[in-house]
Amino acid sequence: MSKVIELFDEWARNGRAEGMEAGHAPAARMAFERLKLGPAGRYLDIGCGNGYTVRWAAAVAEQGRAVGLDASAEMIALARRLSSGLSNLEFVTGGFPETDLPAAPFDAIFSMEVFYYLRDLDAAMKKVHDLLRPGGRFACVVDFYGENKESHSWPADLGVSMTLLDASGWAAAFQRAGLPVVEQKRLRPPRELATAEWKITEGSLMTLGRR
Repeated sequence: MSKVIELFDEWARNGRAEGMEAGHAPAARMAFERLKLGPAGRYLDIGCGNGYTVRWAAAVAEQGRAVGLDASAEMIALARRLSSGLSNLEFVTGGFPETDLPAAPFDAIFSMEVFYYLRDLDAAMKKVHDLLRPGGRFACVVDFYGENKESHSWPADLGVSMTLLDASGWAAAFQRAGLPVVEQKRLRPPRELATAEWKITEGSLMTLGRR
């Protein structure tokens, strides 16, 4: 995991975080809307990067609380700078699932391009279950998955370890954690917003579960 943290620290310093937001935001927005966050809701983004979805949540849950967690201290510092002036959100530096989090239980939990980095996926999924209130929703979005062959070289390209699962494997991980799958879908952006051809042909894999 230390290599992953080093990688994301570097991306925060060299401006790649903004490119990640541009590339991920269309799929992230589609998944975020399915969480049905209310005005008094509590929201968590696991692996929040520069905090863009946490700011979305803070705007929706004006009477609630939005929390962003990231193992990269550089990403958290960037998220805090970009979110100055907003009072109903906070950012925490730490790994998942071991970091204690404020504002739990949560009504909605989101993660984009993170869970395949985690060493113990089942432990992480169980922690998500425990952090959700009954009826709460978890949306996990990944671009690195079995059906998207364009992504299979990424571990070697980046020099980090990743867990490759297909759609059925992600659904099974949700089920093992006691999170019945509400919806599983390939999220494809409009062509004018796509930053790679595979985002249109394959899309980002969203698995949406509910406690």
